[in-house]
Amino acid sequence: MPTIVLVGHGMVGQRFLEALADRGVTERARIVVLCEEPRAAYDRVRLTSYFDGRTPDDLSMVEDGFMARHGIELHLDDPAETIDREAKTVTSRAGRVIAYDTLVLATGSYPFVPPVPGKDATGCFVYRTIEDLLAIEEYAKTAKTGAVVGGGLLGLEAAGALKGLGLETHIVEFAPRLMPVQVDEGGGAALLRTIENMGLIVHTGTGTQEVLTENGSVTGMALSDGSTVTTDMVVFSAGVRPRDQLARDCGLTVGERGGIAVDERCRTSDPAVYAIGECALAADGRVYGLVAPGYEMALTAAATIAEQEADGFTGADTSTKLKLLGVDVASFGDAHGTTENCLDVVYSDSRAGVYKKLVVDEDGVLLGGVLVGDAESYGMLRPMTGTKPPVAPEQLVLPAGAGAPVALGPSALPDDAIICSCHNVTKGAICACSSLPEVKKCTKAGTGCGSCVKVIQQLLPKPADSGMCGCFSYTRSELYEIVRTMRFTSYAELLDSHGREEARGGEGCEICKPAVASILASLTNEYILDGERAALQDTNDHFLANMQRNGSYSIVPRIPGGEITPEKLIVIGEVARDFGLYTKITGGQRIDLFGARVDQLPQIWARLVDAGFESGHAYGKSLRTVKSCVGQTWCRYGVQDSVKMAIDLELRYRGLRAPHKLKSAVSGCARECAEAQSKDFGVIATANGWNLYVGGNGGATPRHADLLAQDLSDAELIRLIDRFLMFYIRTADRLERTATWLERLEGGLDHLRDVIVHDKLGLCDELESLMAAHVATYRDEWAETLNDPERLRRFVSFVNAPDAPDPSVKFVPERGQIKPDLTILTLEPLEGASAR
Repeated sequence: MPTIVLVGHGMVGQRFLEALADRGVTERARIVVLCEEPRAAYDRVRLTSYFDGRTPDDLSMVEDGFMARHGIELHLDDPAETIDREAKTVTSRAGRVIAYDTLVLATGSYPFVPPVPGKDATGCFVYRTIEDLLAIEEYAKTAKTGAVVGGGLLGLEAAGALKGLGLETHIVEFAPRLMPVQVDEGGGAALLRTIENMGLIVHTGTGTQEVLTENGSVTGMALSDGSTVTTDMVVFSAGVRPRDQLARDCGLTVGERGGIAVDERCRTSDPAVYAIGECALAADGRVYGLVAPGYEMALTAAATIAEQEADGFTGADTSTKLKLLGVDVASFGDAHGTTENCLDVVYSDSRAGVYKKLVVDEDGVLLGGVLVGDAESYGMLRPMTGTKPPVAPEQLVLPAGAGAPVALGPSALPDDAIICSCHNVTKGAICACSSLPEVKKCTKAGTGCGSCVKVIQQLLPKPADSGMCGCFSYTRSELYEIVRTMRFTSYAELLDSHGREEARGGEGCEICKPAVASILASLTNEYILDGERAALQDTNDHFLANMQRNGSYSIVPRIPGGEITPEKLIVIGEVARDFGLYTKITGGQRIDLFGARVDQLPQIWARLVDAGFESGHAYGKSLRTVKSCVGQTWCRYGVQDSVKMAIDLELRYRGLRAPHKLKSAVSGCARECAEAQSKDFGVIATANGWNLYVGGNGGATPRHADLLAQDLSDAELIRLIDRFLMFYIRTADRLERTATWLERLEGGLDHLRDVIVHDKLGLCDELESLMAAHVATYRDEWAETLNDPERLRRFVSFVNAPDAPDPSVKFVPERGQIKPDLTILTLEPLEGASAR
C-alpha cells in the first residue's frame, strides 16, 4: 500500500484530504499528516470571530470522525523537520521517520515581522493562529492601548480585535492608504473615514522604525515620520511569507522571492513531491495568499495523485469580499484599472462612507471593481466580470432613489457564471440542488468565506418551512417560546442550539439578530447595549437615539400623556437653545429635538434626566406614546379623567420591546379627540368606565381598531391591556404591527377575545405575570447609560479626540432654526468615461 505524507494541516491541507477521500484514494493508500499546531485544521478566514464568542472548537474544519472513517493518521504538535528525498523519508520533531511514496507540502506561510529594534519585546505579538489570539487576549487584560503594524486585511481584523478588547487602537500602514492591495485611492479614503469614525487612530504613509521598551516590555513605537505612538502592546500584521524552508533544505527549486516552484499539476522539481497553498509558487509565477486558490491547488494535486483527469492550476480569481470592523469591503477583477484604455465609473458618498467603482473597457465590458461601505452587489457583479452587463454601468453603482437603479437578480447570470470563487462552483451546479445544506454538502459552495451565500439562497427554491430566515427554521413566535421556556439569555446560545444546521456556529443575519434581540429584551428587560446584545440591535438602538439623514441624531424625551409642567417645558427649550437643536412638536404629543452629534447625546440626556425626563424610546420597537385629550378635568364633554389614565398606561408600558412599535391614546369621551381608534390599543371613556379598542393603525395602510371590551373599570382595563400586549409580543411575526397581526390571527378578534378575555387557553395568569415582571424591572436606558462610565465610552465621534465634533455633520439656517446641510451625491466617470 503506497504512503502519502501531508506536511501541514491547515485549511488547504484539510481540503486536500477531503479531495483524496472523495476520489477513493484513502481506501487504497496510507495517509499520514504531520501538523505543527496543537489542534487540527480550523477556519483561519474567520479567526477573528473568536473574539465574538466562537470557541476554537467552533472554528474546526474537520468533521467529527473524518480521520478515523478514512484511516488517516494525524500527528498534532509534531511538525516535519527534515526531508530526505533520496531515501524518500520525512523526520518529525518527535523523531518519527516516515517513508513516503508521495509527499505533499502544505506548510502555508508565516507572518512577516519587520526587522526593527524591539520587535521581540514582551508585548509584541503576531496575528496568525488561535494560540496567537489566546496570548493577545491574555496580555490585553493589563493593557490600555494597542497598535497594529499593517493596514491590510489581517491588520484591520487585528485592530478590530484590539478595539473589541477595550483598547485604544492605532493602525500603522506604510502605504498611503489602508488595504492598498485590494482598494484604490478613493476606496481607501472611504474606508479610512469610516474606520476613524469608529474611534481607531490611523497612521498611513509611515512605517515602524523601532518598538520602544522599558524593562523589556513595550511602551511605544517610533515611526518613520518622526512621530511616536504610546502603546502597551504591538501586533505585527504586515503581510506573510511562504514557508519554504523545508523545501530549500532538501534542495527543491524555490522562487527568487520565495515559494516552492510547482507546475500546473502542483508538482515540484521532484515528481514525488507536491506543494499546495500559500507555500507554493504557482506556474503563473505568483504566490497566492487567499484560501480559494489554495483549494484549487488541493483539488488539482489530489486529482493528479489519484491519476484522474482535471484542469491544471494556472492561476486563480483573487476577488475578495469581507467585513472589516463592520465595514463591507470588496474588490474583484481588474480593481485598479490596469487594463489599457479602461474607464472608471465611480459613485462616492463620503458622508455615508460608501465608495463604488466599476472598471469597464471601451465597449462596456465589466473588467473589475471596488466596493467599500456597501458591497451588497458584489455577489452579482463578480460573476459578470468579463461580460457586458445588460444595463449601463452607472446603474449598477447608484443607490436607490438616484437615477432609477436596476436591481439585477441571479437569473441574469449565465449557468457557467462562477458564484462561489472559494470552491469554483457555477450557477448551474448550485441550481441542481434544492437547499443550502445540499449545496454545501455537494459542492462546498458557501463553506469558504461565505460571501456567496446570499446569491446562493436567491438561486434556490424557497424553503417549504415558514422559518424566520436562513438561520432559523422557526417563526418568531416559536423562537419566543423557545427562549421563554429554556430561559436563553444569549443569541449565540439560541443559534447554536436551535438554528439551522448550516447556521450553527455562525454570526446570524440582519433579519434574526434584531428579532431575537427584541425577544430577549421583552423577556429579560436587561440593558440592551451590554455584551453580545449590542451587536444585535438595529441602527437607532445602538445609540439610544434616532439617526437622521445627515448622520446627526434626534432626542425625544418621554412626556407621559402629553402632560408637561412649565418648568420642564423651559428645560427642553434651554437644552434646544444651548445645543442648537431643531425643535418640532410631534404627532404623539411630544417634543422632538433634532441635530445632536453622537458625542452630545449624554450631555443632553444629563440635562433632561436631571429635570425629571427619561427616554421616550422613539428609537426602539417599543411603546412610543399614549396620547390624550384633556378629559373631564377641563373639557365640558369629558366623562372620565383621560389624562391620568394615559399617564398611568404610558408609565406602565414604557420600554416594553415588541415586534414593532406600539402607539396608544385615551379619549375622555365619544368625540374621540385623541384618535384612540387609530392606535394599536386605544381607550375611549364611557359614563360607566372605559371601552378598549385594539389593532388600529394610521400611516400608509390605515385601519380602524376593533372594540374588544366595553365599560371596563380601571383595573379591568389595565389587566386586559397587559394580556393583549403580551399575547401580541408572544405570537406576532417580526416587524408585524398589531393591525396586520390581528387580521392574520386565526379566528381574528373572536379568538383574541376568547384568549385574553375568557382565558380559553389558560394563558392569562402567565401573560399578566410576564407584564408584572416587565413593570418591576424597568430602568430608564438614558439614566442607566449616564451612571456607567464604561457604557458612556460608546458615545463619542472619535475615541482619540472625544471632544472633537464630526466635521461631516453640518447645518444651515432655516426659518429661525437649522436644517441638515446635505452634500448632493454625484456620479463621477473618470478618465473620460461617458455616461452609458
